Amino acid sequence: MSISSEHKPLGKQVTGSLHTLSPIVELNVGGEMYTTTLSTLKKHPGSKLAEMFTGQPKLRTDSEGRFFIDRPGTYFKYILEYLRSNQVPTQCIQDVYKEALFYDIEPLIKQLEDSPQIFGELVARKQFLARVPNYSENIELIIRIARAEAVASRRSSVIVCVVRTEEDAARCQDALNSLDMDKKSVVKFGPWKAAPSISDLLDCIQMDVEAKGYKVSFQPHVAEKGFRFKSHDFFYKFLFTWW
Repeated sequence: MSISSEHKPLGKQVTGSLHTLSPIVELNVGGEMYTTTLSTLKKHPGSKLAEMFTGQPKLRTDSEGRFFIDRPGTYFKYILEYLRSNQVPTQCIQDVYKEALFYDIEPLIKQLEDSPQIFGELVARKQFLARVPNYSENIELIIRIARAEAVASRRSSVIVCVVRTEEDAARCQDALNSLDMDKKSVVKFGPWKAAPSISDLLDCIQMDVEAKGYKVSFQPHVAEKGFRFKSHDFFYKFLFTWW
């Protein structure tokens, strides 16, 4: 005797065919409950979301028999609204974009990439940072140095050297040789061939460090009296506040 859908073992992967599934579908997405239709979920046949509900079931059910998707439920409402009415979200753009990528809903991905927020991040800022050598590695290095200096302290600082041109890079090296400090603790950015300025790069550094959960600010680094170069030409102090 076959087991009806209402009496399938709870929390198990569904083994029956979705062709017999009710056109009304109840979902548990990361703890958020949704009710929609099978046709809405399968609106874009090539998407990962449609594949979840096509052919052999690929989802488990929760204790109430709802199909469970282990993703942030808060943003699924925007995905669902798009599937229902083609309405592109105007809120939580970055987070909805991540979910659209996960569910592989190509039309929504393309429309979100045309939004100012995603366009600015992917086309403008990320393309600029791709031209700054070792940018991501240097962000991680800044954080490691700051954490190492944080023992029994409320704040710690990291000196950053920023150079835009090859000529400035040579001058910066001369300046580093004159600094009375551990040169290994100075994180160097640049040079790069792109329009954004040094202040633009400093803003990017602050933005990406803060995106990792740290509270940080920066200011020109003032060297000791007698320093051969104007330190604010190249050097900046990033200040981490821990508590």
